Amino acid sequence: MSAWLLEHALVEGRVRDTVRVEVEGGVITAVEPDTDRPATPLRGLTVPGVANTHSHVFHRALRGRTQRGRGSFWTWREQMYDLAARLDPDRLHRLARATYAEMLAAGYTSVAEFHYLHHQGDGTPYADPNAMGEAVVEAARSVGIRLTLIDTCYLAGGIDRPLEPVQRRFADPDADAWAERMAAIEHDRVGGAIHSVRAVPREQLPAVASACAGRPLHAHVSEQPAENEACLAAYGLTPVQLLAEAGALGPLTTAVHATHLTADDIAVLAASDTEVSLCPTTERDLGDGIGPARALADAGVRLSVGSDSQAVVDAFEEIRAVETDERLASGERGRFSTDELLGLGGGRIAVGEPADLVTLDLASPRTAGTGGGAHTALFAATAADVVHVVAGGRVVFEGDHAAIGRSLATAIEGAWA
Repeated sequence: MSAWLLEHALVEGRVRDTVRVEVEGGVITAVEPDTDRPATPLRGLTVPGVANTHSHVFHRALRGRTQRGRGSFWTWREQMYDLAARLDPDRLHRLARATYAEMLAAGYTSVAEFHYLHHQGDGTPYADPNAMGEAVVEAARSVGIRLTLIDTCYLAGGIDRPLEPVQRRFADPDADAWAERMAAIEHDRVGGAIHSVRAVPREQLPAVASACAGRPLHAHVSEQPAENEACLAAYGLTPVQLLAEAGALGPLTTAVHATHLTADDIAVLAASDTEVSLCPTTERDLGDGIGPARALADAGVRLSVGSDSQAVVDAFEEIRAVETDERLASGERGRFSTDELLGLGGGRIAVGEPADLVTLDLASPRTAGTGGGAHTALFAATAADVVHVVAGGRVVFEGDHAAIGRSLATAIEGAWA
């Protein structure tokens, strides 16, 4: 057993002082506020670690490159393909390791990795068909972030379009072959994904959904108006309606982005208890638009956040952006309550929960004078204010942001070499 004495901690929606937290087997076994019992002290404001529910880890090497000049999601995608073509298991492992360390230092203690970089450049499988996925799994394990590998089915270059040459390494022959490969991954948390309705034909969708019975299932949904237009033209259905037809929605499904939804789409997501992962820093970076977060929440849809393209890796900014983007779209402040925003992170400092503790400096130029309450974390703090992180009971970060920067620089240089 280990124990920490938290100077200030966010417990059940409010900040309590001198909170003693006991941990055994990576799980919190006792939470005792207002105590003088001794334990390892953590100075500052400690909040629950945030779950990153949508990540493309290798995109981290695009930051600072794709933002130059004008363009759209579709021009950004060409630069992403260029990077993807350069990676092998060793390069991906180094890049993922550095990026997952950055996530930990930014307040994320778990990550769902939407992984579609499967094979060699010409589409030929590696000797180990899951070598790329295993590189990601090992990278996460080595730095201590809890990872769910979301292995992605990718079969087509678009609706009624063959794969482009650069997409061949993403693809398996069909959904059954993908499912067989996914089932062979040696990791205790594996789910599947429908990359998008562009990349998985209608007739293959039920097979993906069936292979993920009892597992997490993710899908990019209505990220772009052009995606919706193509889906409606081909099938007479929106992407949400098409996924519902295939049996792909439900309590274990996460619809990623969900930016351009109809009122009927929102109702279908709510009725099926499908979660939505919002990625506002990526959505604004790509010019994708502002999703209907408030409308989704009002319908009862569960919401979470993801770092997606790694344009920004900052759990506090991602959560804050859900509220501030809503303000821009609506012209109103306070679109989400404090409790709702805290709920986007997915964690709690409570008995039976994973011991995921993120401690913030309360005397930085950003947090000083803000009161040290929940709003300090939600509207003042950034990743730069994280001074200590415990993930699953293991200390995984102790304030050296510069060392992470050096590792990232080396890994990114190697990725582009």
